[in-house]
Amino acid sequence: MVRRIQKPELITGLDIGSTGIRAAVGQYISGNDLGSELQIIATAEVASEGIHKGTITSIEEAVSSIAHVLEEVDRLVGVPIDNAWVGISGTQIKSQENRGVVAVAKTDGEISQEDVLRVIDSTQTIAAPLNYEVLHVLPKYFSVDGQTGIKDPVGMTGVRLEADAQMIYGSTPHIKNITKAIYRTGIEIDDLVLSVVAAADVVLTQKQKDLGVALVDIGGSTTTLSVYEEGNLLYTAIVPIGSNHITNDIALGLQTSIDVAEKIKVAYGSCVIKGITRRDTINLSEFGEPDQVVSQRFVVEIVAARVVEILEKLEEELVKADRQAMLPAGVVFIGGGSRIRGLVELAKNVLHMNASYGFAKGVNSATDIINDLSYITAVGLVRWGAYVQEKALSQPGFLIPGGKKAAAHMKKLFRFLVP
Repeated sequence: MVRRIQKPELITGLDIGSTGIRAAVGQYISGNDLGSELQIIATAEVASEGIHKGTITSIEEAVSSIAHVLEEVDRLVGVPIDNAWVGISGTQIKSQENRGVVAVAKTDGEISQEDVLRVIDSTQTIAAPLNYEVLHVLPKYFSVDGQTGIKDPVGMTGVRLEADAQMIYGSTPHIKNITKAIYRTGIEIDDLVLSVVAAADVVLTQKQKDLGVALVDIGGSTTTLSVYEEGNLLYTAIVPIGSNHITNDIALGLQTSIDVAEKIKVAYGSCVIKGITRRDTINLSEFGEPDQVVSQRFVVEIVAARVVEILEKLEEELVKADRQAMLPAGVVFIGGGSRIRGLVELAKNVLHMNASYGFAKGVNSATDIINDLSYITAVGLVRWGAYVQEKALSQPGFLIPGGKKAAAHMKKLFRFLVP
């Protein structure tokens, strides 16, 4: 539960991925005439152990990895980290659209913030899938006595208030294992946040969300898609293919080790064959292997084939969302797996939309680390936590955008303040 503090100080985002666990620590730094600004003051990354496809496969190894990354940021910040906003992802995430209905409480029909909170609560009356629990309740639209498409009904007059909300569910065992691993490191969880939702808040502009945009996070074992339109989260999906599959393909194709294949992917991995001739070669001795020459074009063909498969899977999900080639703001790529050269050009051809890389906005840093695509989620979690804490302090009736624990806290706080 979000704690009430005098002013947001250290805000930590913890991104638990399949290949790496990343932490980012932010703090408000006083500016000149512009007031305070959020700045990332420390980041750290360690390899993921005991985690596969976002799922914890060994509690002991996961605890060790999380504790290691927290020790790194503790050392950089100079004070112990006590709490963190934790990103959650993986194939154990589901989403669906629910509707809730309530009667307006006041006799004069004026809709209050409490009515809004009640109608959002009512969207949860539909039972969650078996062994799943609510992670986020993201309101999309409100309706007042049949008038639809309302963004903020507070202050309006009516008798019947309805809400359409996007429900994000997480597998109960998945959530319990993650929380157990984190609590065993000695820190508290501010809230669990769907990673791609937190990343969207720091990468996408409001104009992009209004026009229609897809955010794609290519991780090690999975690729996560979220589609926004008219300012709301419209659709989410997780494809069980990521950049590790590219590494595996290279290892099989070149008959080499996974470690060498990863180095080759980083050094020569590309989706674009144009400009590479059959005379261009790679000598495996560069990577500590016995002297062996392989075709660079062959490596690029391996990489391109797997990336095309990922993009085609994403296109299938866009078809399900009825948004194939219909998002004016295009596709925005984040995540460590997005660093494959030529991805944007290939995505434009396969998805028939504009494509670009996503970078953090509204957050500063003394280093270029916030421009690293693999750190976007951790930075997004810091921004999410800062936003929630700011609003919780300045506007007690503020409706938290989604967080289960945070929303429950705000609901109790608001009712406590009502005369």
